[in-house]
Amino acid sequence: MKKLKCAVIGTGYLGKFHAEKYASLPDCELVAVVDINEEAARSVAEKHGAKALSDYQSLLGQVDAVSIVVPTTLHHKVAKDFLNSGVHVLVEKPITVTVAEADELIAIAKEKKLILQVGHLERFNPAILGLDKTESKPVFIESHRLSPFNPRANDVSVVLDLMIHDIDIILALVDSEVERIDASGTSVLTQGTDIANARINFKNGCVANVTASRISMKTERKMRLFQPSAYVSVDFQNKVLMKYRTGEKEMFPGIPEIVSEESVFEASDALLEEIKHFVDCIHTGKNPLVSGEAGRRALETAIQITQLITQ
Repeated sequence: MKKLKCAVIGTGYLGKFHAEKYASLPDCELVAVVDINEEAARSVAEKHGAKALSDYQSLLGQVDAVSIVVPTTLHHKVAKDFLNSGVHVLVEKPITVTVAEADELIAIAKEKKLILQVGHLERFNPAILGLDKTESKPVFIESHRLSPFNPRANDVSVVLDLMIHDIDIILALVDSEVERIDASGTSVLTQGTDIANARINFKNGCVANVTASRISMKTERKMRLFQPSAYVSVDFQNKVLMKYRTGEKEMFPGIPEIVSEESVFEASDALLEEIKHFVDCIHTGKNPLVSGEAGRRALETAIQITQLITQ
């Protein structure tokens, strides 16, 4: 199989890891890394025997696939340029700043038959991959994504930084149109929203209560799914999936017993799995697990929540 010529645009905290993963894959050749900070680009490039560039324009049409790991405000422009030049794109979340920008990228990728994948990394967590989607018909979902303050990701609100992970997963699990959203939040340490809660009501009757904070004293990434005769707990941080179901016996007269099943997954490299999936989609032409359309839905919902909080 011919090696894919790949590049990473942006060598910040996450970009350098993208470069590392491409360099490790036998069916990929990391051709270049790009950053306006030439020293940062050179530092990453030298580790992997790639070119260090300060302008991505020189790569248009020269590579097969790129990871775009630049500030969100630049996602649309950079992704559009690469898609128009026939290059497959993996763009970090959120897909773009606006829904209209996302629609344009999706249309270009469709027209040119290119893979457009969005970097919602939590979809490749083994705890969520271990969930049987065919058995999951939640009527109520509760999620908490809490973390201590980190100055690295404050160009967007906590909704677009952290909550959007759970929004994306919930939209995929429920597979129903959103009917109504109620939301609240506030800024504490930054000019943007640092803690937020949203109650998402779906047309099929499911309700999701979603909380995200980047000012917590602890780290927690959990989601709980409730449905008739079953309850499922997903611990993203510790990679544990707990399933509780009603059994055939009774624990009290007329009350069925509760049978539990625990699955503990070994530590895995979600970013490597995400990039391997991207490469596989390029080779096979299959639709990505997190397509441009999925990224758009998550963005649209996150924007609605943000507007409700800031209005």
